[in-house]
Order: sequence, then C-alpha cells, then structure tokens
Amino acid sequence: MSASLSKTVERRLAEVVHRRMEVESVLVLEGPRAVGKSTLLRALASSRGRDLVDLDDLATREAVQADPALFVRGEAPVLIDEFQHVPELLDAIKAELNRDGSPGRFVLTGSTRYTTLPLAAQTLTGRAHRLDVLPLSQGEIAGVREDFAELLLDDPASLAASARTATSALATTSARAITRAEYISRVVIGGFPPALRRASSADRARWFDDYINLVVERDVLELSRVRQRRLLPLLLRQLASQTAQVLNVAKAGSAVGLERSTAENYTKLLEAVFLVHQLPAWGTTLGSRVTAAPKIHIVDSGLAARLLRLTERKLEVASAPALTEFGHLLETFVVGEVCKQLDWLEAPVKRGHWRTSEGTEVDLVVERSDGSVVALEVKAASRISTGELAGMLRLRRKLGSQFLGGVVLYTGARAYTRPDGITVLPIGRLWRGAAREP
Repeated sequence: MSASLSKTVERRLAEVVHRRMEVESVLVLEGPRAVGKSTLLRALASSRGRDLVDLDDLATREAVQADPALFVRGEAPVLIDEFQHVPELLDAIKAELNRDGSPGRFVLTGSTRYTTLPLAAQTLTGRAHRLDVLPLSQGEIAGVREDFAELLLDDPASLAASARTATSALATTSARAITRAEYISRVVIGGFPPALRRASSADRARWFDDYINLVVERDVLELSRVRQRRLLPLLLRQLASQTAQVLNVAKAGSAVGLERSTAENYTKLLEAVFLVHQLPAWGTTLGSRVTAAPKIHIVDSGLAARLLRLTERKLEVASAPALTEFGHLLETFVVGEVCKQLDWLEAPVKRGHWRTSEGTEVDLVVERSDGSVVALEVKAASRISTGELAGMLRLRRKLGSQFLGGVVLYTGARAYTRPDGITVLPIGRLWRGAAREP
C-alpha cells in the first residue's frame, strides 16, 4: 500500500449522524484534529442548506464570545465547528433547548473530549449525544463498505466462510493475498487524511511531527495550565512505547522525570485531546486474578509509529525487537479498525481487554447488550498454534454459553475454523465487504 488520497472520502459515520439527528437534540462529534470532523460538518451543512459557525476562525470566535445567544438561534440544525473554543456557547444552547428540545437542533464538533471540559461548561450533560470521529478506516480509504463488525456480533463463525468466498473471488481477478510488507505499510501510514495525502515517508514524518506540536502546544494548553509543558511530548513518546500494553503511568512518568500524580494528570490531558486512548479492563468480576488495569493505545498506528521512530524498513528486519514492535503496532491498528466499525452500528456494545495476573490475555472483548461475548486476538505471525490461544480458550471456559465466539486475526492468507471452534482470519478481512457504487 502506498499513501494516496486524492479525493474527499465518504465517511460511514455520516449515515449514523443523520440517523441520530432524528432522535437526539444535540450531537457532539468529537475526535482528533485533522480526521475530517469539519469536512463531515460541511457536508451536513450543504445537504441541509445551513451555514457553519467555525470557531477555529479567530474573528468568528471573538464575535461568538461577545454574543453566544445570537449564534445559537435560527432554524435547525445549528452547526458549530470546534465548540470547545467558546464553552459559553453551551449555556446558550441549553437555554435554546429549554424553549425547543426537538431532535436535530444542534450538531457540534470538538477536538477535546466533552467530559474533560470544566464542570461549569458541561451544562449539556444528559442532553448531548456524543459520537467519536476517528482516523479513516481501511475500508473508507479503499471505498469499500466493511461488514466485519456486523458479522462478528451476529455470527462470528460465518466470517471464515465469507472470507473464503472473498478469497475465491479475488483469485478469479488475479488478485493476491496481502503480504507482510503491505500490512507493515498500512500500519505505518495509519488513517489521518493529511498523512495519506503525502506520498513520501519523509513528508508524512514532518506532518506527524507538526501535528504533535500543534495539539500539545495549542489544544492541551488551552484545556489546562501545564507547568512542565516541555515534558508533555516526552511523556507521549513513553506512552507510545506502551501502546497495546497494560498502562503503566508510573513507569512512563519516571522515564521523563515526572511524579506519578503529575504523569497521571498529563496522561488524562493527552487522552482529552485524542492522542491516546485507554481500553478498559473487561470481566473483572470473573475472578480475583483478573487485572483491572486498562490497556493504552495511541489513537492511530501511523502516529504511534512516528512517535517511536519506526519506519517500514525498520519493521521489515527479521529481528526479535522488530517483531515485538510490529506486534504492538499491529494490535493498535487492528483494535482501532474494529472499534471504528463498532461505532457505526446501531446497538451499543461494551468493549475492553481481558487479562489475568499470570499474563493470560485476550486483546479485545466485545459484549453485546444481551450479555453475549465475542473475543478477538491479534497475531503478527502467519501461523497460529494452540498455545497462542490460551487466553481465548480460558475465557471461553469461564463464560460458557455466554461466549458467542472467538476470532483470531493474523498475517497469514488462509481463513478457517479450528477444531476447537475458534475462527482464524487474515487481518485483511477487516476491510473486505461490498464495494461502494461509483
């Protein structure tokens, strides 16, 4: 795969936004900078014949600060980009909702998590429905309508048959299986649109560096006063070195000279601006030996690779360090892809990781509203042995009939169901589905 994004990508989340506007009075689309929130909002404005209030524009921001109520009046929907720059707007929106709380009144975007705003600004708690807007999925990049998460929660065992059917279809068109080098390329490039539009690795590296500086120097400091601001990028790199691993804030803070309490506060700030994401522990009631610590993931595998100075050439080396580093990046990549697809579904699900004190683990656990559970493991290897599935098999024994199915995603080419019932799939099955109409 080479980075090439020459046109605006159709976002699957747009369908979700339109559906939720029929039910919710206020939608808050929140996510990292440069993932396309503004593009999504502009498309919505165009389809509804509405103007956009852009608070990234300083002149507009000053005008809104002077008279917030003026900018929240008018025919629905009222569309506001980067609302966190003027939190006073939320009071004005609340007043408007008291007069008219019908669905589809407001759509806001923000590059800071709503829940991390000062309490005084959280006036819409309970009235605002939040949606994450994340970097592009691999299917969105390719123009393919992914169906992996939908099938996963419906019938995990059916994924192997669907993958074999897709493989047969590919064979008739002289297509080939995804190579390890191609997986490495996808992981290192990631899903940020500006990075995908840069053809060379040097250009992408500069963009990632500028992006990190912008978010740390602007968004984090706008959210909170940070006394040791020069250590924030260093802490972020330490957290990147733990991506797809159980979070150890004390270790990350110590490495850059921060006390644990300060490192914890700074980590929360980095999560507030969508640079890192904590995947909570799942199933802590299954036994005293189950860890309650979250795993940490950098929000985008390409960003993680740049923070760690890992290039395609470095990851292709057949060495133990390269294999370990690629394994962690690959897990962050796959977990991110699955979670993007889960966000598009109507039914809410609970997600987390499962790990015992002995180190037995499952990378991603997804729980449906009826309590049924699907377990996913990510492997950088091209072959799967029974020993590598100890965590999944142990979890299945504990859950009994509650266990809906287990899926292993690996870099091999064959899709099959093991004698123990575990489904093994090529990672590329994540972004196979129906091609979109031109």
